[in-house]
Amino acid sequence: MLVVAAGALQFLRPVPPIVLVRAAPSTVTLPGRLGPLPWPQFGEAAVAVSGVGMVGGHGGDQAEPIGSVAKVMTAVLVLKDHPLQLGATGPTVTVTPADVATYQQDLAGGQSVVPVASGEVLTELQLLEAMLIPSGNNIATLLAQWDAGSEGAFVSEMNREARALGLPRTTYADASGLSPETASDAADQTRLAEYAMANPVFAEIVAMPQVTLPVAGVTYNVNADVTHGGIVGVKTGSTPQAGGCFVFAYQTTVGSRSVLVVGAVLGQGGTSVLDSALAAGVELAHALGPQLELVPLLSPATVVARLEPAWSTPIPVTPSQSYTALGWPGLKLHLRVVPLRLGTSLRARQRVGAVLVQSPAGRVSLPLAGPSPVHGPSLRWRLTRL
Repeated sequence: MLVVAAGALQFLRPVPPIVLVRAAPSTVTLPGRLGPLPWPQFGEAAVAVSGVGMVGGHGGDQAEPIGSVAKVMTAVLVLKDHPLQLGATGPTVTVTPADVATYQQDLAGGQSVVPVASGEVLTELQLLEAMLIPSGNNIATLLAQWDAGSEGAFVSEMNREARALGLPRTTYADASGLSPETASDAADQTRLAEYAMANPVFAEIVAMPQVTLPVAGVTYNVNADVTHGGIVGVKTGSTPQAGGCFVFAYQTTVGSRSVLVVGAVLGQGGTSVLDSALAAGVELAHALGPQLELVPLLSPATVVARLEPAWSTPIPVTPSQSYTALGWPGLKLHLRVVPLRLGTSLRARQRVGAVLVQSPAGRVSLPLAGPSPVHGPSLRWRLTRL
């Protein structure tokens, strides 16, 4: 009776479920070492790869005046409140005598302006072009008033948007960037540039070398490097307090993949502060681009985890698809295995979890499945387990 009772107790004991255990390293470092980048001698700079993360920065992280670079956020907000599709021109705005007075006042103050005339009709797209290409301060003011009713209300929206986008060192005091109290650092402006370039209308505008407007006629992009050497944007800025500033976007190809490098150079000096900023940004982009690489990281042959039934030997598990990492030498990626709740048996190719590849900019999830059926424990195992 004791033997029968012991056998029954053994048989009725709960069977532990199959568990999925990580077998791959938790951190993978892309091979090699990033070569030196030509950081500017003065001011701040930062550079990132869109969709991958920040490569690095230089010169500290203090908020400094940014001049007309502020117009990136002005455009972001206008397009958020009044979205445009590619090819659309959006609603029209009629220039008022007050807008002309603003233009004349800004012109007298030596600011960057775009001529307007009372009664002139401009579309939203034309206004964005006039602000971002020839960098009209008066157009930034006009857009702010049109969007929010007043520049003050619009500036409050700019600061709320900066907080929402995770730009802790960015503060706006006006829509054009003329105010020295409109300040940021290079890392924040790099993140904002990446966000802005994800909007195809914004990206199309800042890549234009020139635009023709009803009254102003042909006006040229202050970013003289656009369309040259892979530069496709974004915005320049210069004031006595800000020096020369350039937030840039550089399109390159890595393997078969089109890659966007974004960055910011702030506080540049020299005989022509704007030329200094443009040169520093282009040099930084061109130095990073050739160092980017595609590295095969995971494949259906890569063992990243093991299925461990208590009653049999471990079973290797591989991803169901390949993953190639885009990055630069020395970039660290983190691997995490997330198991599903499993029972005591599995069907062939049943999903058992996922492997997460975490980069500085986000994560990718690859499904994991058992390679073959896993049957429950045998009667002998259930009766003889300790």
